[in-house]
Amino acid sequence: MTRVIERSIKIYTDKVDPLYIVKHARIGIIGGGQLAKMIAQVAKRMSMYVIILDPTPNCPASTVIDRQIVADFKDENAIRQLANECDVITYEIELGNSDILIELEMNGFSIHPSAKTLRNIQDKLLQKQILKENNLPIPDFMGVETKEDLLKALEKFGYPAVLKARFDSYDGRGNFVIESKENLDEAIKFLKNKKCLMEEYVPFVKEVSVMIAKNSRGQVVRHPVVENIHKDNILDITIVPARISTKGIKEVKYVADATLSVLNGVGIFGIEMFLGKDDKVLINEIAPRPHNSGHYSIEACSISQFEQHIRAILDFPLIEPILHSPAVMINIIGEDDSNYPYAFEGIKDVLAIPGASLHIYGKKITRKGRKLGHITVLDSNIESAIQKAKKCRSLIRIEDISDING
Repeated sequence: MTRVIERSIKIYTDKVDPLYIVKHARIGIIGGGQLAKMIAQVAKRMSMYVIILDPTPNCPASTVIDRQIVADFKDENAIRQLANECDVITYEIELGNSDILIELEMNGFSIHPSAKTLRNIQDKLLQKQILKENNLPIPDFMGVETKEDLLKALEKFGYPAVLKARFDSYDGRGNFVIESKENLDEAIKFLKNKKCLMEEYVPFVKEVSVMIAKNSRGQVVRHPVVENIHKDNILDITIVPARISTKGIKEVKYVADATLSVLNGVGIFGIEMFLGKDDKVLINEIAPRPHNSGHYSIEACSISQFEQHIRAILDFPLIEPILHSPAVMINIIGEDDSNYPYAFEGIKDVLAIPGASLHIYGKKITRKGRKLGHITVLDSNIESAIQKAKKCRSLIRIEDISDING
């Protein structure tokens, strides 16, 4: 039984039946971005106390939580303070100090997913090695630290090949595709002062993912398999259900289950995969937290990825998600030349479209590639939902308000 359950339940007996009263659980989240905000929104609905650790004052989650510790994600003292003020620690970003979290876990603090699981995922090379050792399907790879390593790996994989930073890299950041010898110098520059791995380039048919959750008692549930479309290595559109064969769906679920058993973690995980022409599945990356590709679940499913995550880390019963409607989630992303305080125009136009839901994260500055919000569209027809989602996004305009503020 976890510390939070031990602390939080009192049993009262009357003449009829025992009554179980759950006190307010205290959840600590490393990270204060949009994922923490959406976790906190569910937690507050359940009357829980939420503390975040994030270096940015007025970060997106700050508007819905009880307290923020303003400090770097890796700050040892701040993480210890967070642990002492909450019943369970979780995270919305993989940048936490896993060494300190492992120490805290060994001293009885509840951390989910586990600190060891976090450490294994933080290092993309270690992540791949663990998956390979457990015979899980992944692209071929090699560790790369020097120019000589890079050239040796290219001899093995040829062009194109994918260079990935091993650390502090998530959601497509830290990836560089070496298309040909023409951009070899760029690849060498990318490699400078960082440890990397190189993967063979996978000529996939579709990119898919699944959110899968596990609680401490071993109960496992999956959200539907979704189809993802990326742009510049950033998730652009998620389509659910995925437009793939029944065989492909079955294979994705099987690989997701096998991956979770290897990770041996508690919480919700996003398993991103490549699907080949023959429905062969290869694992791309793993997120030990809610994931952008699971946002659709807020409106489209009987339970969202965020509530499922909270249930899992508190060892509450997990609910098998039911997809109420086909859905499309489309991201609102900072434009190429943006780096300024902004406001959205066109909100009323989006909200006038039946089936559309708008989520604004509340980030103060827009930058190239930065996720500022998302739109989810429900429709009985997938193709119609895709067109509606694209129309909704086209109605949103990111306006520079630097002059107004300054």
